[in-house]
Amino acid sequence: MNKFADIKAITTTKDSEGFATTSQTILASVRVYREGRHGSERWANLATFSEATDLFRFRAIPEVEVTTEHFIECDGERFDITSVENVKGRGMYTEVLAKKVVSSIGKS
Repeated sequence: MNKFADIKAITTTKDSEGFATTSQTILASVRVYREGRHGSERWANLATFSEATDLFRFRAIPEVEVTTEHFIECDGERFDITSVENVKGRGMYTEVLAKKVVSSIGKS
């Protein structure tokens, strides 16, 4: 596990006047193994169907179910989760494929 990351969800709340506000809620802060997309055999097999740019692996978090509705923040970057997998079905580790979100603001 070589990095720290936050697993977050976007929550929408309404105030007493009915106006909706969105906020980011941290579900868990974990140590993760992060692997960027490169020319390994594993990524060659994943490349045919996945638009993922990074792979994250971390210990399973009790009472927290990570889904594609959540996102990961790691090293100041945001990654939208595209798939979640229980590694070998044992419930010890979770593997997430995620796509890096690139802001179009300020780009020319």
